[in-house]
Amino acid sequence: MSSIVFHQVSRSFDRGRNRVAALAAVSLAVAEREFVAVVGPSGCGKTTLLRMAAGLDQPTSGTVEVGGRQVRGPGPERAVVFQQFALFPWKTVRQNIEFGLKCIGRPAGERKATVERYLVLMGLEGRGAAYPHELSGGMQQRVALARSYAVDPAVLLMDEPFGALDAQTRIVMQEELVRISRLSPRTVLFVTHSVDEAVYLADRVVVMTSRPGGIREIIDVATVRNADGWHRFNMEDVMDRDAFVHLRTHAWKLLRDPAYRAATPIPEYLAS
Repeated sequence: MSSIVFHQVSRSFDRGRNRVAALAAVSLAVAEREFVAVVGPSGCGKTTLLRMAAGLDQPTSGTVEVGGRQVRGPGPERAVVFQQFALFPWKTVRQNIEFGLKCIGRPAGERKATVERYLVLMGLEGRGAAYPHELSGGMQQRVALARSYAVDPAVLLMDEPFGALDAQTRIVMQEELVRISRLSPRTVLFVTHSVDEAVYLADRVVVMTSRPGGIREIIDVATVRNADGWHRFNMEDVMDRDAFVHLRTHAWKLLRDPAYRAATPIPEYLAS
């Protein structure tokens, strides 16, 4: 099992003499092989939620479980993909992908076969001997994804993985992630600031409230996508479809609702 379950999770941080609540009693279940995207205002705790699933942070109260076991630290069944590519600049593409396999003790023959498989799957054929600085941003993120997939994790935790890419490359990578997810499905928790990206990629979209973060609404995308059949189209065509526009607009209204946004005082120089 590779489900992710947050049960009444809260997280607070000390800021000097103050205690700041980042998350408040969040409960969420991500089913096995489900793709769930999380959107919300900056500072609402999206990344904190993902870090707790990764075991890189611990809740102040509540529990996080992966595969029925409470998360107490990082584990090989979970792979994290960050916005920054985090590749080893002194290693080749092939060596970067192989790194995790070495860490978990896979034999040389198996490592070689796995690396070759993911070079093909990620469209990196012929680039195995290249170094990260010789690759475009999109290619570097393909390597980061290949490295994560290569260790065969049950769960992928992705924190704005395409946020550093230009708009055109970002769309290409979104389409590639859809393709790869169909070929090699995983349980995915995906944090993004892009509503379009969330609706295009995810089975469900979790819309969070402002700090302290909670769940405002969970939007069921998969049912609409399957009924409308937009999984057969690339992103540019999907974005024009009525079903997609309806879901995107609904998510944006949740994010833009004045009652939903945090009350932020207007600076004096703007108010005058």
